[in-house]
Amino acid sequence: MAFVIAAPASGNGKTLLGIVLAAWARKRSLKLQTFKVGPDYLDPQQLSVVSKRPCHNLDLILCGSKWVTDSFYNFGGSADLALVEGVMGLFDGVGTSSEGSTAALARCLQLPIVLVVDARGQAASLAALVKGFRDQDPELELAGVVLNHINTARHKALLTEVLESINVKLLGCLPSDSKLKLTRRHLGLVPAHEIQNIQHKVEDWAAIAESHLNLKSFRALLQPPKPKQNLNSQLITLESTKTHLQPSPIAVAEDKAFHFRYPETKESLESLGMPCITWQPIANEPIPKEAKGLIIPGGFPEQYAEQLSTCTESINSLRSFCSQYPTYAECGGMLLLGKTLTDLKGKTHQMAGLLPFDAKKGPLKVGYRNISCRRDGLVTRAGEKLIGHEFHHWKLNINHETNISDAVISTNAKEKDFHALWNIKGWGIEEIEEGWGNKLIHASWIHLHWPSASKTMQYWKNAVERNKTKGNVSM
Repeated sequence: MAFVIAAPASGNGKTLLGIVLAAWARKRSLKLQTFKVGPDYLDPQQLSVVSKRPCHNLDLILCGSKWVTDSFYNFGGSADLALVEGVMGLFDGVGTSSEGSTAALARCLQLPIVLVVDARGQAASLAALVKGFRDQDPELELAGVVLNHINTARHKALLTEVLESINVKLLGCLPSDSKLKLTRRHLGLVPAHEIQNIQHKVEDWAAIAESHLNLKSFRALLQPPKPKQNLNSQLITLESTKTHLQPSPIAVAEDKAFHFRYPETKESLESLGMPCITWQPIANEPIPKEAKGLIIPGGFPEQYAEQLSTCTESINSLRSFCSQYPTYAECGGMLLLGKTLTDLKGKTHQMAGLLPFDAKKGPLKVGYRNISCRRDGLVTRAGEKLIGHEFHHWKLNINHETNISDAVISTNAKEKDFHALWNIKGWGIEEIEEGWGNKLIHASWIHLHWPSASKTMQYWKNAVERNKTKGNVSM
């Protein structure tokens, strides 16, 4: 029943194996459902574009085991084949623990592991590495190993003998080939929309799978989970689904600058009577006039900061909309609301100016965050405890203040209504105030997983319903 692609560390070839198997399945007209462990957005985009099916995240920390299990059986059970791509090294979780790790997910779903190892420069030492990962957790089943960067028959024969000596099955060897090179950027792989000649690449990857992998063994490992009865197909249950209110369309920023989103978010919103309509800020277009709420996800606005700064129709529309309707912006989406954004070349560009900060490149901030909500907001209530995820390379100059509350007090009258959303704390970082909020805006570095949080969805729906009677925004 499916399997999990794992590795000793990041960069060994987990996504690569998932992509070549997805390409092979696509060539054979088989529906392959892919999943990704953790809060990643970029690897799932690559898997989605190759498989032609949305890759769904399985995040035990953000979503909990019940939601993860339901999602796996719901989406996996509707396909011909299924696989799960792990995150980082097999046992790497929060801090020094394995909480939220690939191993934890495999235990939760009782799935076997396929270990991908970059075997350049290795011979007998491979046995120590593989045996260590196999024996670290007796609850895990190691189905076999795929070796990456194997370029000669001699090296393959040598390593095959090494694996046989410890009774581990070799499931294939991927060569060092330019066709298998995946372009990377500062936060990981490039977005899927930047992949050129995708059909040609799919054909190349499928051919590599057929030439270098034991597809008979993989075909057995790829068997999907059997659908379970009584699963909630929407994966959320809210009383509001029983109401007969008129639809409340939600605009979602979706273009090459903003694209970090979970695929099931749209499905969940629409199940609650909030059909999603696309807004492309970088196309210099107004927010759709029928929208009663706006979501601006993360992405790479810094890469397109100069172009965004010239999109006056988009920005003017945003300024007008945010004064009348609920707006949720996270990470890169939040940067669009600030005063200025410095691009990757160090040049500063004007943004919407709705929040009192200037954004510049800074140190990496990454990890899960424990959240304590300070007061009621668009999608939170005072005193609630949440878990989110932070991942960016940026810092904010908040009106020359180091504390959000001080910055809010020092801003002009138009901005006085803003307050810090919550206090956040993560492994190795002290608790700090974070985020911006008022009655209509939620803006934060923190990514939340809405589909698994029924309260978040309900709060958002309530806010949209309260404000939908105000009429269309004048653009």
